Amino acid sequence: MKRIVFSLLTVGTMMSTATAAMANDVCMPGAELKASLIDWYGEEPVAAPNKAQQQIRASPRTGTWTKVHFSEDGIACVLAQGDDWLVGPARDALLA
Repeated sequence: MKRIVFSLLTVGTMMSTATAAMANDVCMPGAELKASLIDWYGEEPVAAPNKAQQQIRASPRTGTWTKVHFSEDGIACVLAQGDDWLVGPARDALLA
């Protein structure tokens, strides 16, 4: 019986942690997110959204990139982000 209670408590804790992690997603109207990425980081689309409605936006000037998901209801969510979009000779040539 103790094992069952302990297992249920462990699973409950893991589920609440996963819910909290998902709640930290950055989502907002797509137009607002696009404008924010341009204003804050100078990020423009690298290509059109794919079939999964995901798009990479990047800035050769700042080196930042953001992967965005656009939903059918007009909301966009940041899936991933980072630095060093272009590094080394490719970046230097582009900046020149």
